[in-house]
Amino acid sequence: MNNDITDIAGIRVGNIHDTDLCSGVTVVMCDWPMVAAVDVRGGGPGTRETDLLSPANTVSEIDAIAVSGGSAFGLDTASGVQAALREMGRGFQIGPVTVPIVPGVILFDLVNGGNKDWERYPPYREMGYEAARTAATRIRLGSIGAGYGATTATLRGGLGSASATTTSGFTVGAIAAVNAAGSATIGQGPHFWAAPYERGGEYGGLGMPAEISDTALLPYSKMSPMESTTPAVVATDAKLTKAEAMRVAIMAQDGMARALHPVHSPLDGDTVFVIASGEKELADPLADILAIGTLGAHCLARAIARGVYEAGDGGKGSSVKPAWRERFG
Repeated sequence: MNNDITDIAGIRVGNIHDTDLCSGVTVVMCDWPMVAAVDVRGGGPGTRETDLLSPANTVSEIDAIAVSGGSAFGLDTASGVQAALREMGRGFQIGPVTVPIVPGVILFDLVNGGNKDWERYPPYREMGYEAARTAATRIRLGSIGAGYGATTATLRGGLGSASATTTSGFTVGAIAAVNAAGSATIGQGPHFWAAPYERGGEYGGLGMPAEISDTALLPYSKMSPMESTTPAVVATDAKLTKAEAMRVAIMAQDGMARALHPVHSPLDGDTVFVIASGEKELADPLADILAIGTLGAHCLARAIARGVYEAGDGGKGSSVKPAWRERFG
């Protein structure tokens, strides 16, 4: 296993970023139409096609999910992904017309020091197209894709991913672009809030500090929480209905609360999508969904910590914070 979301068969990821722009996009591609759902907890979300994912609504499957920097300008990313999927002949069939279904979510990185002085149209549509065309089953983490210009309250953010398997054999993976108003680390130290969920020293193996001071419990946040949002995608090879996928999304969202402090603030846009590839039938729906949702939260917490831990050169903008490795080695 790669210990990332591409451990789910049928899931590929494409990442494109621009060093001058100090921003980028990440596209999660589905090799066939897959059931999806979403849970939104942040107070300032920027999304596309999330209403479509309600269990009460008609279309049940998607073709890709677009995650982008650029705030509302980044919603153009999904149009580029649609263009790539249309060339592949993918989409929801309506008579002679095929409409690719691409929900999207954005994070705010417009004031991170990069050059956002584009001309008439922002570059995110073309970046989405390229990311979709180059999606692969092996990915890099850290300062890449939608996580390229990301920050947290104390450190540089980044793109993180992790995966695991339930005792009954369902694979679960998560990917997150960590641009939180809060912090992934405890106070000003190197320890991660997600330390209890770490596997194999994937983010330093430091564990929890001997003591968490009152100061460390203060709500460290960016001077402007508008510079925030951690969008994420959780995937599983289970066969789920939209309602079951939504329950998994609700459970998996708790991974953010285990990895970020504070979280779900008024101007974070924290959003978790869930994709179910449908490869494995549930044997015991209640027990299996409980296990998948629990592992989804664990994987998301780990993905967030890995995104910060793996961050490197996130651009030369004046507002980009130091990486974890630059500060703590």
